[in-house]
Amino acid sequence: MKKLSLIVIFLLSFYKAYSQENKLIQTGLTAEQNLNAIGNLSRFANAGGAGFDNRYEGVKGSPRLFDTLLPSFLNIKGQDFYLELKTNIDIISNSLIFLNPGTGKLLSISSDIIKEVKINKDGKEMVFRTSSGNKYVKDFKEHRFFQVLKEGQFQFIKMPVKKLIAADYKDVYSADRRYDEYTTYYKYYIMSRDSTFQQIQLNKKSLIKMFPDKKDLINNTLEAKTYGNSEDMVLDILNKL
Repeated sequence: MKKLSLIVIFLLSFYKAYSQENKLIQTGLTAEQNLNAIGNLSRFANAGGAGFDNRYEGVKGSPRLFDTLLPSFLNIKGQDFYLELKTNIDIISNSLIFLNPGTGKLLSISSDIIKEVKINKDGKEMVFRTSSGNKYVKDFKEHRFFQVLKEGQFQFIKMPVKKLIAADYKDVYSADRRYDEYTTYYKYYIMSRDSTFQQIQLNKKSLIKMFPDKKDLINNTLEAKTYGNSEDMVLDILNKL
């Protein structure tokens, strides 16, 4: 009898220890109940707990105008000197990215304090200013960067624009583009006689519309010459006005 009592006590102790040791794995749940319980967690999960679609390939391109930092001279509003830096232009945030030559850190400043930045690319100087204080036929965001292609009465400028094209691969009839992509395009403006910048297309029709009294000059010039690109064509016409 004593021996039987000891065995019963031992078994009860073992059962108690086993139960405490296995509380974490919830032995009382059936497989179906366990799946249901996991499903209920979705009420508390944030977006990071959602399933990951491994078809997505990330982002191509960049919000910056150039592929790398370039040698530059920067003039800040209110200053009469230029700072020598390595810079790049962030088109999306309208800011200038630059490398601090003292610390080596990458920093940025808003375009609204920039008067001019001269950027050297492939041995050619590119002059950039901002749209602050200029008059345009159509309103757009203030302080946007533009490149000056020609100075003078008929100032000719080139404005870079960045657009993010979203990935499109989830719908049945999608383009199957599995990445977001920054694309770059340009808007061109010429300062008219009333000092207002008007947007133009780089073609004969647009030039004649802006300068109707110079139609013969434009036609004769374009019939006599060929150009490497449309920017050169417009520059040649403007230099003859």
